[in-house]
Amino acid sequence: MERTMFTVPIETGDLAGWIVGDGPRVLAIHGGPGMNYDYLDDAVAELADRYQVAVFQQRGLAPSTEQGEFTVAEAVADIAAVLDGLGWDTAYLVGHSWGGHLAFHAAVALPTRLDGVLSVDPLGAVGDGGLEGFGAEMLARVPEASRDRARALDEKDTAGEATPEEALEALSIFWPSYYADPATAPSMPHMAISQPANLGLWTDLMARLPELESSLPSITVPFGVLVGELSPMPPGAGTESAERIPGAWTRVVPGAGHFVWHESPGSLLAAMDRLSAGSTPPTYVG
Repeated sequence: MERTMFTVPIETGDLAGWIVGDGPRVLAIHGGPGMNYDYLDDAVAELADRYQVAVFQQRGLAPSTEQGEFTVAEAVADIAAVLDGLGWDTAYLVGHSWGGHLAFHAAVALPTRLDGVLSVDPLGAVGDGGLEGFGAEMLARVPEASRDRARALDEKDTAGEATPEEALEALSIFWPSYYADPATAPSMPHMAISQPANLGLWTDLMARLPELESSLPSITVPFGVLVGELSPMPPGAGTESAERIPGAWTRVVPGAGHFVWHESPGSLLAAMDRLSAGSTPPTYVG
């Protein structure tokens, strides 16, 4: 499908992305924080089979502005700015990983702009969001010969002391851990990391977790959560968050890891169809 590029002017430059497909409007939000948006290409292509999908690079990396305060509030405001720039009064919001976590915040802050929200294998919004379990499982899936190096790089990255090269080395070591079977994981695609965006947003989102958890019952937009059964992110990170949202539903995809569309093609589109149909049956697994 042919992509239509767009830019949206904001106070520090532009937010840039592209649109593809036809149908109900969907804005896709990538993970990270501070990562490039290219890894979502296959997910967007799956959704574009029946939807008009826009995706943009969050601030911190080109082709969007590299400047920002890198706070959750700013990231939510950028979602609204992109909707405004596209001329979309409302749209569905689909967020993956960090983007799935940001989607909880957007559902609280932008209810009149969202037709519905699909949070895909997210960092959760209850307790620590599943972060401790995620970190432990990611490390456990790294081959023993590389585990000490992975641990050392992760500690430097968490402390804000890693070089850009070390941050990418850490990501390359951990990359297979995102998949249900690390031994069969595909090679890591081109990846980039904005360390200011990563550190700033991690710090802010962790500080805001208690506030976010308490606000979940106030969410009024249709809400679905899609998680991988074998993701390193504990499935409960998403499902327990959905349980706090009135009318929300969850789908746990058997055999899938963090990138559910890779190991279970069609599951993302099916979840989007369920959301757009307004179906909100009780939570189930399988």
